[in-house]
Amino acid sequence: MVKMETAELETDLSLFKYDNLEQLPPRYRELSEDDRTERIEAALDALGDDVVILGHNYQRREIVEHADFIGDSYQLSKEAAAADAEYVIFGGVTFMAESADIITDDDQTVILPSMEASCPMAGMAEALQVDSAWAEITAAAPDENIIPITYMNSYADLKAFCASQGGLVCTSSNAHKAFEYAFERGDKVLFLPDKHLGENTAHRLGMEDQIAEWDPWDPEGKDAAEVAESDIILWDGYCQVHERFRTDHIEQIRDDHPDANVIVHPECRREVVEAADKAGSTATICETVANADPGETWAIGTEIHLTNHLQRWHPEVNVLPLCGDACMDCNAMRQIDPNYLTWVLEELVEGRERNVIEVAPEEKELAGVALDRMLEI
Repeated sequence: MVKMETAELETDLSLFKYDNLEQLPPRYRELSEDDRTERIEAALDALGDDVVILGHNYQRREIVEHADFIGDSYQLSKEAAAADAEYVIFGGVTFMAESADIITDDDQTVILPSMEASCPMAGMAEALQVDSAWAEITAAAPDENIIPITYMNSYADLKAFCASQGGLVCTSSNAHKAFEYAFERGDKVLFLPDKHLGENTAHRLGMEDQIAEWDPWDPEGKDAAEVAESDIILWDGYCQVHERFRTDHIEQIRDDHPDANVIVHPECRREVVEAADKAGSTATICETVANADPGETWAIGTEIHLTNHLQRWHPEVNVLPLCGDACMDCNAMRQIDPNYLTWVLEELVEGRERNVIEVAPEEKELAGVALDRMLEI
């Protein structure tokens, strides 16, 4: 099997998982920002409390300025569950909208403005691949209890799989606690889909010598028995945004700004996390900048839109993108064009639901179990 390119992963997985893929009607494709803003505000006035808009930290300004809540994926899902709104418009990617559907009430409907907003990293751990790998690894270690953990950045079917095998979900903030939970109940951990977060978590726990990697894209190039000898098995997946950062970027920023502090997301490579002054989730990055003293300089190693937001939100702090003009946005998040937001809102005003995200009942129940286990920690 050949590893698929990022764009292929985004498109193919969206089409595979959902059969209600709808393209933006032509009449919405050339809206000016002023016209679009006026129409969004008019639709929101008409819908009132029946709708809540969630804007992920990685979304562009034109989305988050209309959001009722801004934050990371699971935080936003909790906000949606706490709201009384009939409709939840998620300005994020598919797996985030799925998580919102899992934890919101049955009478709430989750809508993703564009069904093409499919996270490439989530697509690197497809259900068929995971089932096949699980069969091989467990057969190679029949006397070992292997606990699967999936990062929140995964699809509902993978969350459900982990629950069915005694595992759970984690965020970048509590991954170490999820590992501890697993090792209290089992002998080994299979961590999916982000190998960098898994490796950074293993280092945090002092288990960096107990790591092996499973490459689902190279079935002939791995020995299940050899991999299963390790206590921590990392799936070969990654975030294309965070993997882009290098130690060279940190060295350059410190040469250009000797007083700069560097904070990076734990989805970055291990050597980048080691070289930074601090590592943490998007919430931690936001809190760090918010709590910085006026005049401090912080270089941010994460998606560029969050860096831009922090620059606007905290003008008293010198906020810099870690890799300068080479920093990139998230290809999947980019699919949530504000014209799509205009379209789905105006359709709701007319009584039509577009791009509804609905997790199958059995899958939803099991994925909920994986989330509940996370909450236990």
